[in-house]
Amino acid sequence: MDDNRITVYKGMRDFPPETMLKRNYVVSLIRNVFESYGFEPIETPAVEHWETLSGKYGEDEKLIYNFTDWGERRVGLRYDLTVPLARFVTNHLAQISRPFKRYQIQPVWRADKPQKGRYREFYQCDIDTVGTPLLTADAEILKALSVVLVRLGFQGFLIQYNSRKIFPALTTTLKTGAEGERSLARALDKLDKIGREGVREELLRYGFSPDQADRMDELLSLEGKTDEKLSHLKKTLCDGPEKELFLKEIQELREAFSLFSLDEEHLHFHPFLARGLDYYTGPIFETTVVSPRVGSLTGGGRYDNLIGRFSGQNIPAVGSSIGLERIITVMDELQMYPFVKKTLVQALMAFPDDRFRRQAVDLAEKLRSQNLRIEVYLGKKDLRGQISYALSKGIPYILLLGEDEAVKNQVALKDLQSATQISLPQEEAAAFLREKAK
Repeated sequence: MDDNRITVYKGMRDFPPETMLKRNYVVSLIRNVFESYGFEPIETPAVEHWETLSGKYGEDEKLIYNFTDWGERRVGLRYDLTVPLARFVTNHLAQISRPFKRYQIQPVWRADKPQKGRYREFYQCDIDTVGTPLLTADAEILKALSVVLVRLGFQGFLIQYNSRKIFPALTTTLKTGAEGERSLARALDKLDKIGREGVREELLRYGFSPDQADRMDELLSLEGKTDEKLSHLKKTLCDGPEKELFLKEIQELREAFSLFSLDEEHLHFHPFLARGLDYYTGPIFETTVVSPRVGSLTGGGRYDNLIGRFSGQNIPAVGSSIGLERIITVMDELQMYPFVKKTLVQALMAFPDDRFRRQAVDLAEKLRSQNLRIEVYLGKKDLRGQISYALSKGIPYILLLGEDEAVKNQVALKDLQSATQISLPQEEAAAFLREKAK
């Protein structure tokens, strides 16, 4: 058989039930936190017109899966959930109230090089507020993200924040002209991967002079607490409106953090955080964990001009994405799940022979009507084989309906972990299983 017919495309994966239980647990917790802050769900198509996606991602546009469909239309698979949101808002302006607070949990696709925590198909969990310029919206999103991480069990995480408004101030200071802003942001976006020397080489490659590259390298040596960094930047950056806008935005952002009681332990001002996407206009943020290192767990920022590129209207917006795959990677590595399950089934309905199949199905239906998850054995194995089947799936209990139980309107309940068995009236089985599930 051709290998391509039996292997999974590189960078994409199958998920067996035990993996899906973990993923569903994380997604459910994320969804509950988002909804507790008033964010509501939407979904958008996997395929968008190419003109919707093109010109929005800078150098990363080359990672978009794009093709021509049977109607000779050029289309692309979703690269992220932000650009589709901008298109969605434009198409539904008359129907949505603003500020519009949405969350979206769907897969995206990138023709990237697969590595630890990075795949070609993966889920993003986005949270966005559209229609307000107030930075309290930015802080609320970061608060929701921090609540998600704490409830999942993360402790050593850092929310790094900055403002893209520093880049006009930097290009003024470096005397590169406005045309150097995009190149500077792209070089700094690689700082964590290539280090200061690598950034210097990137700047030289982009046409910066050695003096400009050295000046930027000197700035990158900036350390200390937030107030110390801001004090140094006030002295170092050239005076002008660009500098004032940057400092004002950082101050407003910190005030918004205080309003939401964001834990300073988890906040880190990183004045050279860049984020590579071209549509960011103001505050930007990323969340990382100290160990294991798998890249950022969350990332986002303010994109006040993106929706206007579709709608022609000035509609500010801010949002962030949680990288589900990296969350799962870290939680697997650190064994952070509060459960170890292979199945959601609470009990297997078993019977010694076909005479009791009908009664077994009827009892299972009664239990299911009381919100219990009951599987009826559908194979041809004897009772011993049915018990082996339950053990292989990790089902904790067997509900046995045989001749004695049928006559007495009872059911035998076998605990497969302790190998103990009791008999009880059928009408009490639901209460017993609910109690054990607590």
